Amino acid sequence: MSNDRVTVELQDDGVAQVRMIRADKMNALDPAMFDALIEVGESLRTMKGLRAVVIAGEGRAFCAGLDTASFAAAGGGAQPLTDRTHGNANRFQEVAMTWRKCPVPVIAAVHGVCFGGGLQIASGADIRIVAPDTRMAVMEMKWGLVPDMGGYALWRGLVRDDVLRELTYTNREFTGEKALSLGFATHCEAKPLPHAQDIARTIANRNPEAIRGAKRLFDTMIDGDTAAILMAESEEQAGIIRRPNQVEAVMAGMERRSPSFTDV
Repeated sequence: MSNDRVTVELQDDGVAQVRMIRADKMNALDPAMFDALIEVGESLRTMKGLRAVVIAGEGRAFCAGLDTASFAAAGGGAQPLTDRTHGNANRFQEVAMTWRKCPVPVIAAVHGVCFGGGLQIASGADIRIVAPDTRMAVMEMKWGLVPDMGGYALWRGLVRDDVLRELTYTNREFTGEKALSLGFATHCEAKPLPHAQDIARTIANRNPEAIRGAKRLFDTMIDGDTAAILMAESEEQAGIIRRPNQVEAVMAGMERRSPSFTDV
């Protein structure tokens, strides 16, 4: 699927390549980009054969954040921000949260510029591969705003509390290299897209039922108490163990061959 903002290609290995293609505007978020990303996120939840997702931006940037001029021209939208239009999120939050709602792991390949809403979209991914010279910032305070695209929910456990407060209050820029020590980046690589694709292919070669179960467990780990986490582990394992894909993982390992899994 594709439009003038985002393209999606599901490859033979089960990895979906998602690209923001508003390159002339550094993939800034205008109303059409919001709609396109939400549509893509929803389509991935039921995509047959999906094993992993790589999201990146074409051109000079991953995403420069909110296109303030386009929203000013559109009047900013009349719907109250407190309306939950997408489950637990509003439209703006869903653009970042949809990657956490995706049933398979999402890897973001970040380069160039990653400001504001772009940083929150990247934070919605399971894994972030960031080029060392990427310019990054929690940018909203520059415009007199607070981060409100899921950042506070997504940054829990990633960034030390006092560091996140300083970066939010000051909108100070930092590099992709610094993002690694701050917690915003998983890996720092000069060529983030090939590295992200390598990780996605590795994930695609694992038991798809176990991968999806593991992602659900990470959601439980963030919000659940100890008893809930322990029960969730048991329930997920009970649904996987001794099923054909789990047996195939064992046999492929013993026989030193590539596994052949049945898609979920």
